[in-house]
Amino acid sequence: MVPGLTNVKNRYRKYIPMFTDPISDYLTRIRNANSAGHRVVSIPASNLKKEITKILFDQGYILSYKFEEEGPQGSIKIALKYNTATKEPVIKKISRISKPGLRKYAGASELPRVLNGLGIAIVSTSHGVMTSKQAKLEKVGGEVICYVY
Repeated sequence: MVPGLTNVKNRYRKYIPMFTDPISDYLTRIRNANSAGHRVVSIPASNLKKEITKILFDQGYILSYKFEEEGPQGSIKIALKYNTATKEPVIKKISRISKPGLRKYAGASELPRVLNGLGIAIVSTSHGVMTSKQAKLEKVGGEVICYVY
């Protein structure tokens, strides 16, 4: 065996990025596109990401979205929303709360209020993914995924 030849075949393998936390990656892509002033951002799709996208659209944080079924996974195209007068992004801050290393759960009575009700907390419940306000109305608790304001 010739030294150094064992690593030659590894250089030619196709690079496939691995994400340990796909939801954090989703939120980071939106945050980075917002700060860079991009109009559209493309994100690899999953069912949870699709539900979060629908909530962001319903609450008025994004302009529109489109689910594209290309390849095995598909992707989500999100059109970001900006203030017409100041050209600042509508999403001021989007942050991950429950992480794979430390999950954060809240009961129906202890669901968080973000910015005294001006922002939203997205919660994964047994009744599906919803905002904390909807979860309080349905009297269900769950995992607090993220805060958006």
